[in-house]
Amino acid sequence: MLEFTENIWVFFASAIFISLTGVMMPGPLFAATVEKGYKDEKAGIKVALGHGLVEFPLMALIVVSLDYVFENDYVKLGIGLVGGTLMLFLGFSMYEGRKNLAISRKESIPYGPVAAGVITTSTNPYFLLWWATVGALLVFNAQFFGPVIVVVFAIVHWSCDLGWYTLTTFVVFRTKHLWTPRVHAIIFGSCGILMVAFGEYFILGPTLTALGLL
Repeated sequence: MLEFTENIWVFFASAIFISLTGVMMPGPLFAATVEKGYKDEKAGIKVALGHGLVEFPLMALIVVSLDYVFENDYVKLGIGLVGGTLMLFLGFSMYEGRKNLAISRKESIPYGPVAAGVITTSTNPYFLLWWATVGALLVFNAQFFGPVIVVVFAIVHWSCDLGWYTLTTFVVFRTKHLWTPRVHAIIFGSCGILMVAFGEYFILGPTLTALGLL
């Protein structure tokens, strides 16, 4: 694979920008972060840790050139069906309980923030496909500068996750007193709808591809 730059500073600037665009894209992990942040100001740190437990091993697999596995249509189909089904379940649960999530102990994702980070990351087909394509390109170009830079890149990329999810839960927790029942229902309802939409997309896309319709 060709390197897009031989300047290490240009590489890291590009890597940070690309990483942030991926991190800040709304998705299941973001929705889970918002929910956990309502009760725990530091939940973003824990969610990012759970995310990292999946992301760091995946980056290691890409380094040893196993990213091609995720490009197989049948692998995509399996990931899409399992991940999409779970996203549908979590999305419907969050939407149906949108009026009660803030005042009860019950949550649509009945696990701690670390487990929520692991679950919503490992079952997110978009996350896996991003690393099999855009992420793989970044890893391969980091290898051009040597193994130490690969490690530094991994830490820098995860730091983008950590910073964004920490900020998210901080803002959610600090502003929750401004959330009227209506605002609360809209925010959590929107997150639930977002999860359902991603779930449908995760199932439909790989299925149509496997059937040769895409």
